[in-house]
Amino acid sequence: MASFFKDLKEDINSVFDRDPAARNFFEIITTYPGIHALIFHRVSHALYKRNFKWLARVISNLVRWYTGIEIHPGAVIGRRFFIDHGTGIVIGETAEIGDDVTLYHGVTLGGTAWKKGKRHPTLGNNVVIGAGAKVLGPITIGDGGRVGSNAVVTKDIPENSTVVGVPGRVVEQNLDEKERQRLKTAKKMGFDAYGVAQDAPDPVATAINCMLDHIHAMDEKMDRMCKALKALDAELDDIQIPRLGALEIHTESQASESSPDTPEPLNESSEKHHEKS
Repeated sequence: MASFFKDLKEDINSVFDRDPAARNFFEIITTYPGIHALIFHRVSHALYKRNFKWLARVISNLVRWYTGIEIHPGAVIGRRFFIDHGTGIVIGETAEIGDDVTLYHGVTLGGTAWKKGKRHPTLGNNVVIGAGAKVLGPITIGDGGRVGSNAVVTKDIPENSTVVGVPGRVVEQNLDEKERQRLKTAKKMGFDAYGVAQDAPDPVATAINCMLDHIHAMDEKMDRMCKALKALDAELDDIQIPRLGALEIHTESQASESSPDTPEPLNESSEKHHEKS
């Protein structure tokens, strides 16, 4: 019993740490559905382990009706678990959740097979799952992992990685010193809203931009080769090449920062081909 109240105190303190709207102990204990779901899950999980599985499922179903949060009594949940808002969260039977994990509304920790055994995700410590994200199958999200809102993750995620998109892709952020300090401060505070920063890069746009950079480099190399062959008096037919504009793919945040009145620049090799034509 002493352990139960110790865990409850830690859970409530984690709400103060991660929810700026939290005002006092009484408000949290009476109005936060995530706390209610967690309290009753600890009871139902204890019953489930003692083989009172029917009673554990009944309690779980009553709590789902009351809070909108469905946690199977077989799920293993660590300390200082925080559910923000909570509506629509589903946590499956064999899910395992580490310490200091945050889940937002609409998250599913689901299975992808009908066979018995381990079929739900394992979340490491300090993981944040954004609103509406689906983490499916017996996969592992490493410590410090971040899953962006509405992402669908079906593969293991390394530690301290951020995943966005459908299907989920790991993105890399080039952070300056100021951004690193912000992340350090946010981690110290325990608050990471919805699992992904607003300026997280789009992995598809990043891949396309890399391809475009490669094409432009090849274009310039071909131009130099043509000049070298002409210097050797080789006969080459001039082929008109379509004019290329600035083909960089912008994310929504980048597009809003750029001015619509600025003309699109031509790359160097494209200008040369245009002059030839």
